[in-house]
Amino acid sequence: MIEKHFILEEADPVVFFGVNNANLRLLRALCPKLRIMGRDNVVKVLGDEEEMSGFEQLFRELEKHCALYNMLAEEDILNIVKHRRTAAAPSDDVIVYSTGGKPIAPRSANQRCLVEAYRDNDMLFAVGPAGTGKTYVAIALAVRALKNKEVKKIILSRPAVEAGEKLGFLPGDMKEKIDPYLQPLYDALQEMVPPAKLQEYMATNVIQIAPLAFMRGRTLNDAVVILDEAQNTTTAQLKMFLTRMGWNTKMIVTGDTTQIDLPPSQRSGLTEALRILAGVSGIGFVMMNRQDIVRHRLVSRIVEAYEHAAKAAASPEQRSGNDAVQAPDARQGTGGAGHRPVWQEEKEN
Repeated sequence: MIEKHFILEEADPVVFFGVNNANLRLLRALCPKLRIMGRDNVVKVLGDEEEMSGFEQLFRELEKHCALYNMLAEEDILNIVKHRRTAAAPSDDVIVYSTGGKPIAPRSANQRCLVEAYRDNDMLFAVGPAGTGKTYVAIALAVRALKNKEVKKIILSRPAVEAGEKLGFLPGDMKEKIDPYLQPLYDALQEMVPPAKLQEYMATNVIQIAPLAFMRGRTLNDAVVILDEAQNTTTAQLKMFLTRMGWNTKMIVTGDTTQIDLPPSQRSGLTEALRILAGVSGIGFVMMNRQDIVRHRLVSRIVEAYEHAAKAAASPEQRSGNDAVQAPDARQGTGGAGHRPVWQEEKEN
């Protein structure tokens, strides 16, 4: 009789063992000749070498399924044991699976363009109104890359700019002071990474969330780096961020040029970057519009109403100037020659 320890490296132990260790009890019933015990992220097995070899293969298949789908039901275990197709069969459109096993996939044409542009470019700008899923899809792409071992870490950042309010001094240490600004990034991660695994990733700096001010001087290698709310960066800040890019790194910059919280005297670094970088090979651009909004239907109507009000208030000269900044030539900024343009200009009403 031999003893082996199997470590859950990718799957969340809480999900793998099941509620009240239901999955562990099922494995014991399916492998009666083995003595199986689970604790923390380790499964200890005692038994004959021949039986152990078969269990090791089963264990790796179960762990792979659990890590991919963020769920492991008793039905899935039985199907894997019997070499059947599991109920949650993978789909080409699915980016990643939520913690509840729900598939996360593009829900609009421009979200699909965002996924394609990520594949074809090392740097990507996704610009559009609130609720279009820019940040959510970007984080899903980053989580997928981490799970597939394409990168070693995920780095998420956003400028610590208040939305038109002066909050004054916030209580607590540095983390407690900046967490309110970064909460939207935490919310998206919590939907895609199991709690225990997310806590582990955060503790080991596999997933890092930091304000933009902490990026200076760093070289970001083997990572997916996402800058959210980029419309609230200055030109100098955004240039500093973009030049942190290292080897085997992908950068995604998201923002909404209609919701700039900077003082009137400062120009948004995002609008400047869209103009300056439009012809640079290897940089992709995706412009999203209100047809891509996936929040409550009222959000789309609110965005449309504000767009009409802005056009009515602007002079023809101002409108042409704004269009020149927000919609560069579709033949430029597509990631180099031979790539399909991914910049989709918003249609005039």
